[in-house]
Amino acid sequence: MESGPIGSTLGRIAFIGNYLPRQCGIATFMTDLCEAVADRYPETSCIALPVNDTDAGYPYPSRVRFELTEKDIESYRRAADFLNINDVDLVCLQHEYGIFGGRAGSHILALLSELRMPIVTTLHTVLRDPDPDQRRVMERIAELSDRLVVMSERGAEFLRDVYGVSPDKIDIIPHGIPDVPFMDPSFHKDVFGVEGKIVLLSFGLLSASKGIENVIAALPAIVAKYPNVVYFILGATHPHVIQQEGESYRLSLQWLAEEKGVAGHVVFFNRFVSIDELVDFIGAADIYLTPYLNEAQITSGTLAYTLGAGRAVISTPYWYAEEMLADGRGILVPFNDPDAVAREVIGLLDEDSKRHAMRKRAYLYGRSMIWPEVAKRYFESFERARVERMHFQQSGPVVKALDARPAELPPLRLDHMRHMTDATGMLQHSIFTIPNFHEGYTTDDNARALLVSGLLEELGYAEGTELASRYLAFISYAFDAENGRFHNFMDYERRWVEEEGSDDSLGRTLWALGAVMARSGTAALQSMTGRLFEQALPAILETTSPRAWAFALIGIHEYSRRFAGDRRASQVRDELANRLAGLYAAHRREGWLWFEDGLTYCNATLPHAMLLCGESMQDPAMTAAGLESLAWLADLQRADTPGGHFVPVGSNGFYRYGGELARFDQQPIEAQAMVSASLEAYRVTGDRRWNKEAHRAFEWFLGRNDLNLPIYDPTTGGCRDGLHPDRPNENQGAESTLAFLQALLELRLAETTLLSMDVR
Repeated sequence: MESGPIGSTLGRIAFIGNYLPRQCGIATFMTDLCEAVADRYPETSCIALPVNDTDAGYPYPSRVRFELTEKDIESYRRAADFLNINDVDLVCLQHEYGIFGGRAGSHILALLSELRMPIVTTLHTVLRDPDPDQRRVMERIAELSDRLVVMSERGAEFLRDVYGVSPDKIDIIPHGIPDVPFMDPSFHKDVFGVEGKIVLLSFGLLSASKGIENVIAALPAIVAKYPNVVYFILGATHPHVIQQEGESYRLSLQWLAEEKGVAGHVVFFNRFVSIDELVDFIGAADIYLTPYLNEAQITSGTLAYTLGAGRAVISTPYWYAEEMLADGRGILVPFNDPDAVAREVIGLLDEDSKRHAMRKRAYLYGRSMIWPEVAKRYFESFERARVERMHFQQSGPVVKALDARPAELPPLRLDHMRHMTDATGMLQHSIFTIPNFHEGYTTDDNARALLVSGLLEELGYAEGTELASRYLAFISYAFDAENGRFHNFMDYERRWVEEEGSDDSLGRTLWALGAVMARSGTAALQSMTGRLFEQALPAILETTSPRAWAFALIGIHEYSRRFAGDRRASQVRDELANRLAGLYAAHRREGWLWFEDGLTYCNATLPHAMLLCGESMQDPAMTAAGLESLAWLADLQRADTPGGHFVPVGSNGFYRYGGELARFDQQPIEAQAMVSASLEAYRVTGDRRWNKEAHRAFEWFLGRNDLNLPIYDPTTGGCRDGLHPDRPNENQGAESTLAFLQALLELRLAETTLLSMDVR
């Protein structure tokens, strides 16, 4: 065994990603990499931290020291703590968008941002055309990592040109492969009972992107000339595909084989195989095919394995294949072209000398890809990261100062939210912590609860989908198709107590429906919210409440994240936005930068809506109005004391132009509205001031307020109904509890999605 470089201080390395026996390519890769490094450098201790996509987890080997839960952001923070206190010298992250929780896998940022040791990240996907969330996450990962590893020149090119990463930070290290001898395929065929047959092979977790149907469609022409051909399709259906679609793709392939009359020439091996079994399958193959359907793939473990084993390869021209199969190491065929597949397979079978020469070139090329060589290259990258980090620490701060760190957020508790929810929906009020049946329900509160449920689902909490179904059922029942409005108040006997709900309840419900449309991955919820949103949207134009307009505008913005081309939604947005902008122009004056002649409730929602409209309508004047009015409101709601805690406009009199600002009673919805609007301002501007403003407003719940008393109750997960001059209101109703939960969940989302913009 070769030891590490002289003077190496890498006593313990932690690998983060997936790990066998989880069935996926990342798990296979990280397991092989971890074991290869451990074998080549036995003086270094290697541990693994896999991400679980099921509650049960997997029966991992002893090398696994800590397990993360994919959709639970708290587990990522706990993992960072575990690594920081356990003498880990370096972290090697395997990054793929689909394995981490949060929008575009953003939960991993909560872990990386708190680590104190060097980070080397292997990028298994580098997108040429990322969406905004994917771009922010990738740019933040690149910033937090000391070195980035890609497996192809194309990946390095994208990092430089698309994400602006310095070439000095990038290492190109090939995908590792088993070290197998160069053998004739006949040696392994008896294992599968196909002696004397020609074996075509495709393998990997099965999904519709694999393009297997194009090989099956090519088989009739191939079999017509070579009747002894058999096509092995090796691999279990991808677990996530099983969850969403079952075995429909595999069945479609079986039906296609029967339709084409080649069912007797196609063999499915519906299982996830070990490396030893895989080597036998590859060894038996005369020709390996990767007929993927699009170009956007910068690495492929299956292609690396077969190339390095010296197999003849035919592939579609995805990016990795173009690079690996250059210089006569394989053959490329167009996407979705069965005729080309048939032509090239027959051509290789016709010319043994051409096929064997191709095999030899592939095998020799793969010698640099065997795992011991790849482990050496990785260790060199690890050492570079360590040296660079030591230099950085000598020239700059090692840890973040208090004012550059995010404030600790309390753990999520849904006890009181569930306590206030019965089979009908969310009850409106409580007496202390006891639900008040006498006051019944409101659509307002069920819309708030639906919005919170959507945030829960986006953050990966299973309760989100379950609770959303209940609140959405209430809202659907509240809808009156005759006037396109929602009833609002319902008594405990489930009777509506008014003919038509308020303007605000309509606007707030549109907000919740739009948010679930954008944030939920549950098809039934999307269908129901989409239908209700479309039916209720026209009625908002007949309302007169500016806050109803603002609620609806936020909902339209959410809805448009999924359906940006909806012309009707855009027309309603433009009309409402211009109304708000007109109000601001009419009422704005020196010392009064506001939309009305008074401040009342949910005040920050008005500039919040302006910011969103300025962005979506590409109207700088609206953006400026949103920022100006929000800054004025923030200054107005800041105590004139050191640190300047948040002081919302009191509901006992509010604040009229020229009048006196009411100090009490302070309401939780004001703090929530300020958190939401400030986070939007931070997203729009990148100005750290707004992130601090959001946390300042949230800290009001935790006791940083006029009385230095907590409004949030950590023993119940509920929130007190407000702050009086001498005490908190001890009732924990729906509005206040949901305001706290919305603010908390939005801050948690911001920790990952907005963390990509700024270190804070």
